[in-house]
Amino acid sequence: MARKPSKTRPSKAKSGPALTHIGATGEARMVDVSDKPATERLAVAEGRVLMTRATLDLIVSGNAKKGDVLGTARIAGIMAAKRTSELIPLCHPLALSKVTVDIEPDAKLPGCLVRASVKVTGPTGVEMEALTAVSVACLTIYDMIKAVERGVRIEGIHLVEKLGGKSGHYRA
Repeated sequence: MARKPSKTRPSKAKSGPALTHIGATGEARMVDVSDKPATERLAVAEGRVLMTRATLDLIVSGNAKKGDVLGTARIAGIMAAKRTSELIPLCHPLALSKVTVDIEPDAKLPGCLVRASVKVTGPTGVEMEALTAVSVACLTIYDMIKAVERGVRIEGIHLVEKLGGKSGHYRA
């Protein structure tokens, strides 16, 4: 049975910091950054793809049936960072200065540690671009090895560090 849409309005009482993407009456909106100065900004995110040691060995040896898993995932992550505003509805399109996606096989997990770093000089941060890059790189690894192992897990995607802008430096 389908639910009926709620007719309740969000409370106007302030109980903490306001969400920047929510208007006064609760509607989603894109934040106006036109008055913000362009500053250098950097964001780093990471995540893990966990698998069996045998699957990791297949990736590292370069013998995966679909080809170069790590190279393909790296390119997919970079492409995703560049297209974040098309995937996340209220993100601003940004002219990114630099995107790196590093993927380290780790026998201790076993699996791959995926880390993305995104840089821009602009009026808004690049946290979403870094998180999107990591997410898509992890999904690409999963896609390329799912025929070998269905139990692969993507875990721990998070922002590691953010530099620049009014809120300053953040480190997890």
